[in-house]
Amino acid sequence: MMDADELALRAKLAELAQEHRDLDAAIAALTGQGGGDQIQLTRLKKRKLHLKDIITRIENSLLPDIIA
Repeated sequence: MMDADELALRAKLAELAQEHRDLDAAIAALTGQGGGDQIQLTRLKKRKLHLKDIITRIENSLLPDIIA
């Protein structure tokens, strides 16, 4: 059974993953328009990379340490 901290991390992970997917869709829509706002596109891409870093940190904290 999971403890409260792990459940909270998993909930946050799901929330961040959804936001990451939403940003991916927004970036694709702006790119598809052709003449999209480059500043906005750059900001969305930076936010997406930042979210990916946070997601990776949370996933790593949820994985047990395995000594090989």
